[in-house]
Amino acid sequence: MIEPAPSSPSAPIKACVLYDAAEVHALLDEMAARAARLLAGRDAAIVGILRRGAPLAAMLRERLLREHGLASLPSYEVKIQRYADDLRLLHPETRLTEDPSHAGLDLSGRCVLLVDDVLYRGHSLLRALDWAARRGAAEVRVAVLVDRKVSALPLHADVVGAHLQLAPQDVVDCHVPPYEPELSIRLVRPHR
Repeated sequence: MIEPAPSSPSAPIKACVLYDAAEVHALLDEMAARAARLLAGRDAAIVGILRRGAPLAAMLRERLLREHGLASLPSYEVKIQRYADDLRLLHPETRLTEDPSHAGLDLSGRCVLLVDDVLYRGHSLLRALDWAARRGAAEVRVAVLVDRKVSALPLHADVVGAHLQLAPQDVVDCHVPPYEPELSIRLVRPHR
């Protein structure tokens, strides 16, 4: 069911829930099982891309430790920003802001699992891959809740919750606590 969503004065929009909280939890369970196979027997770390990738990384990490027997999985966050939450372009170039406490972080020899909410054009992921490589990661794997299947760069995700092929003007809006009250994946589209 499509319901009106908060709109800006310039363009009315409509939104609908594609996956509710229970369905997103099921996607995360499946993602954790696939990630466990990728990380098995490796010295691994998990890195969440702020904003919504970080809490998703925490949810995956908890599942990997509890349900898949990973003994240890250090967790880090990195802030990469190109757009505001309303998808206004903030920076013509994608910017990565490193936590000062990670300045000396050494990922040498580790398999790093980068986690984000949506893989769209691939600019944020490219910055995160560069960040992990500069810290010596031996291998980098990617997990995303949603892959839009339109990356402009030769990048892919190894672990995907949902593959969505939508019109270019449509927006995938992942609701992830603590930023929203409950998990969901929503489609937001301009009113036609």
